[in-house]
Amino acid sequence: MQAEYANYRKRVERDRAVAHENAVAAVLSELLALLDDIDRAEEHGELTGGFKAVAEQLNSITSRIGLEKYGTAGEAFDPQIHEALMHDEPSDVAVATAVKILQSGYKYKERVLRPARVSVTEPTGA
Repeated sequence: MQAEYANYRKRVERDRAVAHENAVAAVLSELLALLDDIDRAEEHGELTGGFKAVAEQLNSITSRIGLEKYGTAGEAFDPQIHEALMHDEPSDVAVATAVKILQSGYKYKERVLRPARVSVTEPTGA
């Protein structure tokens, strides 16, 4: 009877942890559009004053929670974490490569919340 209870407690704790992780992922997913807007404002130099402080704090909080931004030009294309929106002309790359990041991707723990949307180039002759 004690073994059954111990197993039950472990299962409940595991289920609770999964539910918590799913809830955090859902909230972070809702914030992605806001984070994209902040990135665009930073790129255009439109983020100043109080808005800049709020943006920095939001980025800090989401990073501390475990949200990871990814996607850099030049990395190998991986269909598990990238979504190809465009194909560029073949070039002198050895493998399919993300040559332009159209929209950054985000992960929470090992879960992809949104794939990085990229422009891909293939090796010559592929």
